[in-house]
Amino acid sequence: MNAHTKHKEHKQSIKDAKNAIKTLASVIELAKKTNSNNINPEILGIINQLEQLKNIDLTTVYPQNFVPSDSYLISMPDIQNGSASEIKGASQRIQHVGISNFRLPVSFKTRGSSSLTLETSVTGSVSLEDNKKGINMSRIIRSFYKTANDIFSFDVITNAINMYKEDNHSLDARIQMKFSFPMKVTSLRSKLEGYQYYDIALEVVDADNELKKIIHLDYVYSSTCPCSLELAEHARSTRKQLATPHSQRSVARVSVEVNPEHPTLWFEDLVDLCRVAVPTETQVMVKREDEQAFAELNAANPIFVEDAVRSFAETLNGDKRIKSYRVMASHQESLHSHDAISIITSGTTFTQKSWDPNSFKTLFHIG
Repeated sequence: MNAHTKHKEHKQSIKDAKNAIKTLASVIELAKKTNSNNINPEILGIINQLEQLKNIDLTTVYPQNFVPSDSYLISMPDIQNGSASEIKGASQRIQHVGISNFRLPVSFKTRGSSSLTLETSVTGSVSLEDNKKGINMSRIIRSFYKTANDIFSFDVITNAINMYKEDNHSLDARIQMKFSFPMKVTSLRSKLEGYQYYDIALEVVDADNELKKIIHLDYVYSSTCPCSLELAEHARSTRKQLATPHSQRSVARVSVEVNPEHPTLWFEDLVDLCRVAVPTETQVMVKREDEQAFAELNAANPIFVEDAVRSFAETLNGDKRIKSYRVMASHQESLHSHDAISIITSGTTFTQKSWDPNSFKTLFHIG
């Protein structure tokens, strides 16, 4: 039997590193003396760095009391803001570069004149011209913290955009703030109260010297299939066969561009508009009488996905506070193993020829 000893991994020490540097320097010096014309330019660069490092004793202790002076800060390298010659890849304009899912507590105005502090996910980006290597990402975050104590509104977001456009010397910029907004709702018949939470995003887009203010809202409702309802009633009336129509939880992502020439469109206002368009919103608190009422409400409002987006459009068209809009609806079928989807737009802001392949995967509400 052969006995094998367990290989012990060697951990390189500072001394090992210094010895390796000295060895490499000796080899390069020998190469220079032998034939200096054949030395690769990259190796010459290494030689210059070694000349600076070989006599330096490096410390591994964190300097807790070190305070950088102004001259030290100026001397620090800034690769991200390097010259155009340092750009990797195509020297081409980047439409958006920035940060995503930067989270902080933010206070928002509400329709009732109070404020509400909510955990908010921020996405901020700016354009980058073709002759610039990069941006300073932290400047976007710092712009938000400069306004962290303000109650947020579109005006405050616009101020933040202007700040980080200036900090990053960019022409275009965008901010999107996502949060879950609570509203107290009353059940249909028992009058119990509970909180409904709405996924909302505020977006300000500053591009081509035009500022657009947008609200995105995910509205969750029940959709009863009109065809299934008719077939169920046919079975009941012709054969006395009990049958139930299929209905399913459905989601509409309603995106509206706010018209700046008209009064404020509150979050609560947009929710109310959705309830007018499609009244079968999912319920929070229910007793037996509420469940029966909800079944009756669905039967009174059977709706295909095509009907849904057109109903939303009809309501949005009638509100002068809304300049343009897009509604994306997904009925997550209980009959089929696929979903029914539809998109309707008005105005130029949301017009597009191609869609993200995963757009409708995000229209899914987890209770």
